[in-house]
Amino acid sequence: MDWDKLRVFNAVAEAGSFTHAGERLNLSQSAVSRQVSALEDSLEVPLFHRHARGLKLTEQGEILHRTVREVLSKLNMAEARISESRERSQGPLKITTTVAFGSVWMASRLKEFLEHYPDIEVSLVLTDTDLDLSMREADVAIRLTAPTQPDLIQRRLMNMHYHVFAGPGYLKKYGMPKKLADLDEHRLVVFGEDARMPVPDINWLLEVGKPPGQRRRAFLRVNSTYAIFRAVQAGIGIGALPDYLNQETGNLVQVLPEVRGPVVDIYFVYPEELRQSNRIAVLRDFLLRKIEEIGH
Repeated sequence: MDWDKLRVFNAVAEAGSFTHAGERLNLSQSAVSRQVSALEDSLEVPLFHRHARGLKLTEQGEILHRTVREVLSKLNMAEARISESRERSQGPLKITTTVAFGSVWMASRLKEFLEHYPDIEVSLVLTDTDLDLSMREADVAIRLTAPTQPDLIQRRLMNMHYHVFAGPGYLKKYGMPKKLADLDEHRLVVFGEDARMPVPDINWLLEVGKPPGQRRRAFLRVNSTYAIFRAVQAGIGIGALPDYLNQETGNLVQVLPEVRGPVVDIYFVYPEELRQSNRIAVLRDFLLRKIEEIGH
Protein backbone atom coordinates (compact mmCIF):
# COMPACT_ATOMS: atom_id res chain seq x y z
CA MET A 1 0.00 0.00 0.00
CA ASP A 2 1.25 3.42 -0.98
CA TRP A 3 1.64 5.74 2.00
CA ASP A 4 0.53 8.84 0.06
CA LYS A 5 -2.74 7.11 -0.81
CA LEU A 6 -3.18 5.99 2.80
CA ARG A 7 -2.63 9.56 3.99
CA VAL A 8 -5.29 10.83 1.58
CA PHE A 9 -7.65 8.00 2.59
CA ASN A 10 -7.26 8.91 6.26
CA ALA A 11 -8.01 12.58 5.55
CA VAL A 12 -11.19 11.58 3.67
CA ALA A 13 -12.25 9.24 6.47
CA GLU A 14 -11.77 12.03 9.02
CA ALA A 15 -13.44 14.74 6.92
CA GLY A 16 -16.32 12.66 5.55
CA SER A 17 -16.02 14.05 2.02
CA PHE A 18 -13.57 14.42 -0.84
CA THR A 19 -14.09 18.18 -0.88
CA HIS A 20 -13.25 18.78 2.79
CA ALA A 21 -10.31 16.35 2.63
CA GLY A 22 -9.00 18.21 -0.44
CA GLU A 23 -9.18 21.52 1.43
CA ARG A 24 -7.20 20.01 4.34
CA LEU A 25 -4.58 18.51 2.03
CA ASN A 26 -4.52 21.41 -0.45
CA LEU A 27 -5.55 19.06 -3.26
CA SER A 28 -8.43 19.20 -5.75
CA GLN A 29 -11.53 17.10 -5.14
CA SER A 30 -10.77 15.08 -8.27
CA ALA A 31 -7.18 14.37 -7.17
CA VAL A 32 -8.41 13.12 -3.78
CA SER A 33 -11.05 10.96 -5.44
CA ARG A 34 -8.47 9.44 -7.83
CA GLN A 35 -6.13 8.55 -4.94
CA VAL A 36 -8.91 6.82 -2.99
CA SER A 37 -10.14 4.96 -6.09
CA ALA A 38 -6.58 3.80 -6.83
CA LEU A 39 -6.24 2.51 -3.26
CA GLU A 40 -9.56 0.68 -3.52
CA ASP A 41 -8.43 -0.86 -6.83
CA SER A 42 -5.15 -2.05 -5.30
CA LEU A 43 -6.98 -3.62 -2.33
CA GLU A 44 -9.81 -4.88 -4.52
CA VAL A 45 -12.43 -3.77 -1.96
CA PRO A 46 -14.58 -0.61 -1.59
CA LEU A 47 -13.52 1.58 1.34
CA PHE A 48 -16.42 4.05 1.28
CA HIS A 49 -20.15 3.93 0.68
CA ARG A 50 -20.84 6.89 -1.56
CA HIS A 51 -24.25 8.50 -1.12
CA ALA A 52 -25.89 11.91 -1.40
CA ARG A 53 -25.15 12.94 2.20
CA GLY A 54 -21.45 12.18 1.81
CA LEU A 55 -19.14 9.23 2.44
CA LYS A 56 -19.39 6.44 4.98
CA LEU A 57 -16.66 3.88 5.65
CA THR A 58 -17.34 0.28 4.68
CA GLU A 59 -16.41 -2.53 7.08
CA GLN A 60 -13.07 -2.91 5.27
CA GLY A 61 -12.65 0.87 5.35
CA GLU A 62 -13.17 0.90 9.15
CA ILE A 63 -10.46 -1.76 9.57
CA LEU A 64 -8.01 0.20 7.42
CA HIS A 65 -8.88 3.50 9.10
CA ARG A 66 -8.18 2.13 12.60
CA THR A 67 -4.81 0.81 11.44
CA VAL A 68 -3.80 4.01 9.67
CA ARG A 69 -4.78 6.07 12.72
CA GLU A 70 -2.60 3.84 14.94
CA VAL A 71 0.34 4.21 12.56
CA LEU A 72 -0.09 8.00 12.40
CA SER A 73 -0.30 8.16 16.19
CA LYS A 74 2.95 6.21 16.55
CA LEU A 75 4.66 8.36 13.92
CA ASN A 76 3.57 11.53 15.69
CA MET A 77 4.83 10.12 18.97
CA ALA A 78 8.17 9.21 17.36
CA GLU A 79 8.46 12.70 15.88
CA ALA A 80 7.79 14.24 19.30
CA ARG A 81 10.42 12.03 20.94
CA ILE A 82 12.97 12.88 18.25
CA SER A 83 12.22 16.58 18.69
CA GLU A 84 12.49 16.19 22.46
CA SER A 85 15.90 14.50 22.12
CA ARG A 86 17.10 17.53 20.16
CA GLU A 87 15.78 19.99 22.71
CA ARG A 88 16.43 18.23 26.02
CA SER A 89 19.71 17.03 27.47
CA GLN A 90 18.93 13.43 28.25
CA GLY A 91 19.70 9.88 27.17
CA PRO A 92 22.87 7.81 26.59
CA LEU A 93 26.12 9.43 25.42
CA LYS A 94 29.17 7.28 24.70
CA ILE A 95 32.41 9.29 24.57
CA THR A 96 35.74 7.85 23.41
CA THR A 97 39.20 9.37 23.75
CA THR A 98 42.78 8.36 24.49
CA VAL A 99 43.72 6.69 27.78
CA ALA A 100 45.85 9.62 28.97
CA PHE A 101 43.48 12.44 27.99
CA GLY A 102 40.44 10.58 29.27
CA SER A 103 42.00 9.47 32.56
CA VAL A 104 43.64 12.76 33.53
CA TRP A 105 41.86 15.64 31.75
CA MET A 106 38.40 14.36 30.86
CA ALA A 107 37.49 12.25 33.88
CA SER A 108 38.25 15.08 36.31
CA ARG A 109 35.72 17.32 34.54
CA LEU A 110 32.88 14.82 34.18
CA LYS A 111 31.65 15.47 37.73
CA GLU A 112 30.71 19.05 36.84
CA PHE A 113 29.20 17.99 33.51
CA LEU A 114 27.04 15.29 35.13
CA GLU A 115 25.90 17.68 37.84
CA HIS A 116 24.71 20.07 35.13
CA TYR A 117 23.12 17.32 33.02
CA PRO A 118 22.04 14.49 35.36
CA ASP A 119 19.73 12.96 32.73
CA ILE A 120 22.62 12.27 30.33
CA GLU A 121 23.93 8.72 30.81
CA VAL A 122 27.66 9.04 30.03
CA SER A 123 29.89 6.12 29.07
CA LEU A 124 33.59 6.96 28.75
CA VAL A 125 35.57 4.55 26.56
CA LEU A 126 39.33 5.00 26.79
CA THR A 127 41.47 3.56 24.01
CA ASP A 128 44.50 4.72 22.02
CA THR A 129 42.94 3.34 18.82
CA ASP A 130 40.11 5.10 17.01
CA LEU A 131 36.64 3.63 17.35
CA ASP A 132 34.39 3.69 14.27
CA LEU A 133 31.88 6.48 14.86
CA SER A 134 30.09 5.73 11.59
CA MET A 135 29.28 2.27 12.96
CA ARG A 136 28.15 3.87 16.26
CA GLU A 137 30.93 2.29 18.33
CA ALA A 138 30.75 5.65 20.12
CA ASP A 139 28.68 8.82 19.76
CA VAL A 140 31.52 11.31 20.00
CA ALA A 141 35.32 11.12 19.99
CA ILE A 142 38.01 13.44 21.28
CA ARG A 143 40.92 12.71 18.93
CA LEU A 144 44.48 13.82 18.31
CA THR A 145 43.96 13.80 14.53
CA ALA A 146 41.37 15.34 12.24
CA PRO A 147 39.02 12.74 10.74
CA THR A 148 39.16 12.03 7.02
CA GLN A 149 35.72 10.41 6.64
CA PRO A 150 33.23 12.76 4.93
CA ASP A 151 30.35 11.76 7.23
CA LEU A 152 32.09 12.99 10.39
CA ILE A 153 31.88 16.53 11.76
CA GLN A 154 34.93 17.97 13.50
CA ARG A 155 35.62 20.93 15.78
CA ARG A 156 39.11 21.81 16.98
CA LEU A 157 39.09 21.98 20.77
CA MET A 158 42.65 22.88 21.75
CA ASN A 159 46.29 22.37 20.92
CA MET A 160 48.55 20.17 22.98
CA HIS A 161 52.18 21.12 23.58
CA TYR A 162 54.88 18.59 24.45
CA HIS A 163 57.62 19.35 26.97
CA VAL A 164 60.20 17.37 28.94
CA PHE A 165 59.33 16.31 32.50
CA ALA A 166 60.76 14.37 35.40
CA GLY A 167 59.60 13.46 38.90
CA PRO A 168 61.12 15.20 41.97
CA GLY A 169 62.44 11.86 43.27
CA TYR A 170 64.29 11.14 40.04
CA LEU A 171 65.88 14.60 39.95
CA LYS A 172 66.94 14.31 43.58
CA LYS A 173 68.73 11.05 42.79
CA TYR A 174 70.16 11.76 39.33
CA GLY A 175 70.30 15.55 39.15
CA MET A 176 68.71 18.15 36.89
CA PRO A 177 69.91 18.27 33.26
CA LYS A 178 71.32 21.71 32.51
CA LYS A 179 71.67 21.39 28.73
CA LEU A 180 70.47 19.08 25.96
CA ALA A 181 73.71 17.13 25.91
CA ASP A 182 73.08 16.12 29.54
CA LEU A 183 70.13 14.00 28.41
CA ASP A 184 72.64 11.53 26.95
CA GLU A 185 73.48 10.46 30.51
CA HIS A 186 69.90 10.25 31.80
CA ARG A 187 67.25 7.55 31.86
CA LEU A 188 64.71 8.31 29.14
CA VAL A 189 61.20 6.84 29.01
CA VAL A 190 59.84 6.76 25.44
CA PHE A 191 57.36 4.99 23.19
CA GLY A 192 57.95 1.44 22.04
CA GLU A 193 57.92 0.27 18.44
CA ASP A 194 54.30 -0.91 18.72
CA ALA A 195 52.95 2.46 19.89
CA ARG A 196 50.37 4.01 17.56
CA MET A 197 50.32 7.67 18.51
CA PRO A 198 49.42 10.36 15.93
CA VAL A 199 52.37 12.55 16.95
CA PRO A 200 55.07 13.57 14.47
CA ASP A 201 58.52 12.27 15.51
CA ILE A 202 56.95 10.37 18.38
CA ASN A 203 60.32 9.77 20.06
CA TRP A 204 61.78 13.20 19.37
CA LEU A 205 63.34 13.18 22.86
CA LEU A 206 65.87 10.62 21.65
CA GLU A 207 66.99 12.85 18.78
CA VAL A 208 66.59 16.50 19.87
CA GLY A 209 69.99 18.23 19.94
CA LYS A 210 71.76 15.21 18.40
CA PRO A 211 73.56 15.15 15.01
CA PRO A 212 71.42 13.71 12.18
CA GLY A 213 71.19 9.94 12.35
CA GLN A 214 72.22 9.69 16.00
CA ARG A 215 69.85 8.78 18.84
CA ARG A 216 70.04 8.50 22.58
CA ARG A 217 69.51 5.17 24.30
CA ALA A 218 66.05 4.55 25.76
CA PHE A 219 65.91 3.30 29.35
CA LEU A 220 62.26 2.16 29.18
CA ARG A 221 59.86 1.79 26.25
CA VAL A 222 56.07 1.66 26.68
CA ASN A 223 53.17 1.91 24.27
CA SER A 224 51.03 4.72 25.67
CA THR A 225 51.28 8.32 26.85
CA TYR A 226 49.61 7.43 30.12
CA ALA A 227 52.22 4.76 30.83
CA ILE A 228 55.05 7.26 30.20
CA PHE A 229 53.28 9.70 32.53
CA ARG A 230 52.99 7.14 35.34
CA ALA A 231 56.60 5.98 34.85
CA VAL A 232 57.85 9.57 35.08
CA GLN A 233 55.70 10.14 38.17
CA ALA A 234 57.23 7.02 39.74
CA GLY A 235 60.74 8.39 39.24
CA ILE A 236 61.84 5.87 36.62
CA GLY A 237 63.18 8.48 34.24
CA ILE A 238 62.65 11.57 32.11
CA GLY A 239 59.88 11.67 29.50
CA ALA A 240 58.29 13.91 26.89
CA LEU A 241 54.67 14.57 27.80
CA PRO A 242 51.78 16.84 26.83
CA ASP A 243 51.70 19.89 29.09
CA TYR A 244 48.08 19.27 30.19
CA LEU A 245 49.22 16.23 32.19
CA ASN A 246 51.38 18.31 34.51
CA GLN A 247 48.82 21.13 34.59
CA GLU A 248 46.29 18.65 35.94
CA THR A 249 48.54 16.89 38.46
CA GLY A 250 51.21 19.48 39.26
CA ASN A 251 53.61 16.87 40.65
CA LEU A 252 56.19 16.83 37.85
CA VAL A 253 59.10 19.16 37.19
CA GLN A 254 59.67 20.61 33.73
CA VAL A 255 63.18 19.82 32.50
CA LEU A 256 65.00 22.07 30.02
CA PRO A 257 62.03 24.49 29.60
CA GLU A 258 63.53 25.92 26.42
CA VAL A 259 63.08 22.54 24.70
CA ARG A 260 59.72 22.34 22.96
CA GLY A 261 58.31 19.27 21.31
CA PRO A 262 55.51 18.84 18.76
CA VAL A 263 52.21 20.71 18.93
CA VAL A 264 49.19 18.47 18.34
CA ASP A 265 45.60 19.60 17.76
CA ILE A 266 42.77 17.91 19.65
CA TYR A 267 39.45 17.53 17.84
CA PHE A 268 35.84 16.99 18.91
CA VAL A 269 34.37 14.55 16.36
CA TYR A 270 30.87 13.10 15.86
CA PRO A 271 28.75 11.60 13.03
CA GLU A 272 26.74 13.78 10.68
CA GLU A 273 23.54 11.96 11.75
CA LEU A 274 23.98 13.37 15.29
CA ARG A 275 24.29 16.97 14.11
CA GLN A 276 21.00 17.90 15.81
CA SER A 277 21.66 15.97 19.03
CA ASN A 278 21.30 18.15 22.09
CA ARG A 279 23.54 15.80 24.10
CA ILE A 280 26.40 16.33 21.64
CA ALA A 281 25.90 20.10 21.63
CA VAL A 282 25.94 20.53 25.41
CA LEU A 283 29.06 18.35 25.74
CA ARG A 284 30.88 20.34 23.03
CA ASP A 285 29.95 23.66 24.60
CA PHE A 286 30.93 22.44 28.07
CA LEU A 287 34.37 21.31 26.88
CA LEU A 288 34.97 24.59 25.05
CA ARG A 289 34.16 26.51 28.25
CA LYS A 290 36.55 24.36 30.28
CA ILE A 291 39.31 24.85 27.72
CA GLU A 292 38.75 28.61 27.65
CA GLU A 293 39.11 28.66 31.45
CA ILE A 294 42.61 27.19 31.24
CA GLY A 295 43.61 29.48 28.38
CA HIS A 296 44.26 26.97 25.54
